[in-house]
Amino acid sequence: MKKIWQWLKDSKRLKHLLLGVGVGLGADDLYCAEYVGIGVAGSLEFKGYQWGGMPDWIDFAFTFVGVNIGYTIRYFVYE
Repeated sequence: MKKIWQWLKDSKRLKHLLLGVGVGLGADDLYCAEYVGIGVAGSLEFKGYQWGGMPDWIDFAFTFVGVNIGYTIRYFVYE
């Protein structure tokens, strides 16, 4: 279990997931959530690339999955 938590803390993956959930909770429509999720995840990875790093596709995926989780929670709570 410690290895999993360490892997999630690596490269701030857990923060990417939680940020994605927050974005998904604020989206009105699935269409909006998907496009904003791709935009936010892409911009976060582009920022990392501009600061001398390599894009981490796992972080990209965690942000995008977080958006989908957030929108699913919103859908079941509000509709």
